[in-house]
Amino acid sequence: MRAQRDAIRAEAARRGWQLARVHSDAASGKSMTGRPGLEAALGAMERGNAETLIVAKLDRLSRSIVDFGTLMERARKQRWALVALDLGVDTTTPSGELVANVMASVAQWERRAIGQRTKDALAVKKAEGVRLGRPPSLPGEIRRRIVEMRRQGMTLQAIADQLNSQGVPTAQGGERWYAATVRKVVASAAAA
Repeated sequence: MRAQRDAIRAEAARRGWQLARVHSDAASGKSMTGRPGLEAALGAMERGNAETLIVAKLDRLSRSIVDFGTLMERARKQRWALVALDLGVDTTTPSGELVANVMASVAQWERRAIGQRTKDALAVKKAEGVRLGRPPSLPGEIRRRIVEMRRQGMTLQAIADQLNSQGVPTAQGGERWYAATVRKVVASAAAA
């Protein structure tokens, strides 16, 4: 993150721009929501406190073509520019605007392609019989006890209440059992 800030400062100095403020977020550019640094920077743009939003890397700003397109339209209407240093994008020029649109599309494609490859790889593993997800960590004795209580006709909630009253930890070390949790244990035992 420091390298990105340094790059922004260097570019502002090279162009003779006065840097109003550097904002940052810990979150990635996957979503434009829940990012206080970005919200503060956009607020400054809207109020006219700055004329250009500079980012070191376009994919840290947005990886969604919809979000990026909305942001570019907002910049156009409010008459401020967007500069992405890693790609040489500068929306004050027609060619810079074109490059920005193309690169945002590529970033979104990359994210979706990674998601599809992951989904396909998981499907292959599942077809090979590999158990996916977190391995069960509930002791077999507790699992058998839950199954037996259910077989005897106890409701899911009654089983959860009994486990809670006895202080039996959940599979993940939690202190509270719920009917839905008990249902999952019974279902996984039946599937095994």
